[in-house]
Amino acid sequence: MSKVGHVLSSSSDKISVRVGDLKTLEENKVNLQVGKFLKIEDGNHNYAVAIINNLTAQNAEKDGAVEWSFVIEASPIGALINNDGILEFKRGIQVLPVPTEIAHTFGTEDLSIIFSGEGDFGFEVGSLSGNPTVPFCINGDRFFGKHIGVVGSTGSGKSCVVSSLIQNAVGIVDAKNSNMDNQKNSHVIIFDVHSEYSSAFTVDDSEKFSLNKLDVDNIRLPYWLMNAEELESVFIESNEKNSHNQVSQFKQAVILNKEKHNPGLDKVTYDSPVFFSIEEVYNYICNKNNLTVYEKNSQKYFATLDEEIEFNEERLWQKIDFVSSTGNAKHKVLEAKVSKDGGFNGEFDRFISRLETKLNDKRLTFLLKPIKGDGTAFKTKDFGVIIKQFLGYIDKSNVTVVDLSGIPFEVLSITVSLISRLMFDFAFHYSKIRHAENQTNDIPFLVICEEAHNYIPKSGGTEFKASKKSIERIAKEGRKYGLSLMVVSQRPSEVSETIFSQCNNFIAMRLTNRVDQNYIKALLPDSSNSLIDLLPSLNQGEAFIVGDAVIIPSLVQLPKPNPEPKSASINTYKEWAESWKEITFDKIVERWRNEG
Repeated sequence: MSKVGHVLSSSSDKISVRVGDLKTLEENKVNLQVGKFLKIEDGNHNYAVAIINNLTAQNAEKDGAVEWSFVIEASPIGALINNDGILEFKRGIQVLPVPTEIAHTFGTEDLSIIFSGEGDFGFEVGSLSGNPTVPFCINGDRFFGKHIGVVGSTGSGKSCVVSSLIQNAVGIVDAKNSNMDNQKNSHVIIFDVHSEYSSAFTVDDSEKFSLNKLDVDNIRLPYWLMNAEELESVFIESNEKNSHNQVSQFKQAVILNKEKHNPGLDKVTYDSPVFFSIEEVYNYICNKNNLTVYEKNSQKYFATLDEEIEFNEERLWQKIDFVSSTGNAKHKVLEAKVSKDGGFNGEFDRFISRLETKLNDKRLTFLLKPIKGDGTAFKTKDFGVIIKQFLGYIDKSNVTVVDLSGIPFEVLSITVSLISRLMFDFAFHYSKIRHAENQTNDIPFLVICEEAHNYIPKSGGTEFKASKKSIERIAKEGRKYGLSLMVVSQRPSEVSETIFSQCNNFIAMRLTNRVDQNYIKALLPDSSNSLIDLLPSLNQGEAFIVGDAVIIPSLVQLPKPNPEPKSASINTYKEWAESWKEITFDKIVERWRNEG
């Protein structure tokens, strides 16, 4: 601790300190950088703690010599309170110094008082930037139990920071499983857009750490789990002029088919997560579109040449080859007047073509034609098994990585929406059961949305409606049921405002886009503005951490995880320097054609 000057003025949001002289500044300039702390006396053995926002200088000539004067502007963030001779740090404006009080730099001893890592603030995440000997600890409950925003430009180290935090939480230290003999109760689900997080949680088999990795090849997400909004997003084109009729008939077909396949359930709705056959619904829509009937002996029949079929709604689940006819003309073979009454006379041709295309799209097999290990389809009774795959309860996994890199873009939003909604509903119902037993939810979950701007944007078309709705619901209500979010993005200004507004903790890394900088600045306390201005110049892995979980907002250097997340990155310049390489185009074309 070193004396540097006196207080000129003091208010609840700004303290001005006059530095003694040029010599004093030179001797202490390392500790008078923007973002460093000042310790200011109050005359009662207590100290105000302020963070330096800026330092200004003025010079004037006196007796032929240049005299310099310096003024520090700082924001009060807390106080060191004297408790029987022992200083204790308290957040908030506990102490405000008056003019002429002495200001000091912060020493290592002072820093250790604030960042001691004792009590509730015991979860170490890194070290103070510029002072690696001082560990930076946060309150783990307030951090993981509330929503978190992680922002930073490409290359700032977001993936490494997220991996490091989660490794620390689940017990992976230097590629070793510290909880090998006593598995903990952590549950983390990561939406991985670029297929990079699996490597961060893959350790030697001897460590007995089970990673639950789900990708397009092994994820099982039956279409019948989708709610009304998700189903219509996949199958209905809302801008078609007859979309209201499409929705009406599709909804009717889905509900009727759910009732058919689940006769033991008393109440079945459009949203009920129970089995129905999408193939039978397709047949129903086709038959309704081409419905042609005739009467014979006061009995109504389907107008088909294959066999004589009495009109029966149940028969609509099977594809019928109707005769072609217009109006009420008498059919030559049936020798009866045929009618299209009750049908849609070809109005659904485009709708049927779209349904058929979706059902035959091999890329959507995981969603529209998922099968169990024995080759049979998932039915209502398998609902529990489907849920377990996301919760890590099949292989007792603390971390589940949902690899979205192979998911077709047109159903990316639906996939995220469906999994998020299932997690929320599970947490909701489990909490209600526990509360009914006078107990609290003892299985909290953290959902990590990597590259969140890709599927929960601030603005966008109906294709993002489902995922935004599901994740915004978690943001607004999830904490009540033990479900928290970590939202990761390189473009925070393009992410849903509802979601970021619910975040209680932020990790802000290097941000070069001014729009994003201003957006983050608006979300954070005014006392943090000086540190936010440093965002464009932060090093890789360096972050400004602020929120309920930290003692005071600070610049922190976060460690690299071990193992590290890895994506299939390309060393562009290095490859440019190599000799010309030939390409086997046939293999590329074949894969492109087969997998889309």
